[in-house]
Amino acid sequence: MTRVYKSLVTNICKEMSCYSDFPFREDYPNYMRQEKFWNYIQEFAEHFDLLKYIRFRTTVRSVTKRPDFSETGQWDVVTETEGKHETVIFDAVMVCTGHFSDSHLPLESFPGIHKFQGRILHSQEYRSPEGFEGKRVLVIGLGNSGGDIAVELARTTAQVFLSTRTDTQIVYRFSYGGYPVQMMSKRRYLHFTTQILPSCVQNWIENRRPNKIFSHENCGLSLTKRKWKLIVNDELPTSILCGTVTVKTSVKEFTETSAVFDNGTVEENIDVVIFTTGYTTSFPFFEEPLKSLCTQKIFLYKFVFPSNLERATLAIIGHIFLTGSILTAAELQARWATRVFKGTLTPSKEPCSQLSL
Repeated sequence: MTRVYKSLVTNICKEMSCYSDFPFREDYPNYMRQEKFWNYIQEFAEHFDLLKYIRFRTTVRSVTKRPDFSETGQWDVVTETEGKHETVIFDAVMVCTGHFSDSHLPLESFPGIHKFQGRILHSQEYRSPEGFEGKRVLVIGLGNSGGDIAVELARTTAQVFLSTRTDTQIVYRFSYGGYPVQMMSKRRYLHFTTQILPSCVQNWIENRRPNKIFSHENCGLSLTKRKWKLIVNDELPTSILCGTVTVKTSVKEFTETSAVFDNGTVEENIDVVIFTTGYTTSFPFFEEPLKSLCTQKIFLYKFVFPSNLERATLAIIGHIFLTGSILTAAELQARWATRVFKGTLTPSKEPCSQLSL
């Protein structure tokens, strides 16, 4: 089950992360703690009287095509509730599990990690800084979670080391005049300029803007490469400048108590290693070859419909990476999928390209 740390704050402002037919309440802040966002989901379900259609505490064990699938497009779905199994026939299936359920812990990529005597965990297991007081913590991976966890732990630990192998651009949640950054950056004229300017000019502009306030290169977050990763974090630059967070290169190997980095530096007496190395996509309830085809997203037309099925009655919702809100993208996918299920639209059978959204 996916869980989040207590201090989590949304990265997309509420004006651009709500369902189109249910805006956030006016008294909600522009960026919300996780409990506020959870309240919004509950309010949405109650407003549209959805709870009566939902079976909670139910596990989907298998989703398989019926013998007459080529004619009916129907599925046999086996569920488990309180130890009891039930098989139900469905006309269509939408898989909305997202891609943050199965943690990716690449221990085999770090020589000596099995000799390490300290604590090892994935960011999915992290909840709060309690229990890390006075520790020397190494966070591997600089994404949004890695930045958040490093900043929070820096307030109570002896030292936090943040290891990254990619160039990273840090974006603040606020922009000119204190407005949410998405409200200022998502403009028509800016979209127009990206269509006409050469990529080299766009890269120069994008690299120049963030360094006006905070020199990424001086803090180990060089933007010299053509491609870099973007994260949203208001406090990480301050933590780096104050020395509570130290940016390091990739980890070369581990010893019993230390970490050796690619640039030859060594940090001794590491107590905890937290991997913020993302997640893997899995569909344990499908049979082969459907399971593998859905995992390899190049076989999903527009990242939604498996291209090998005779009938388009299966849709994968929310299994995409994008810079905006997953809620808005999932809503558009769901609108399309339900129209296909009803027969008002017919998707192409050609597989989608490998380009990410």
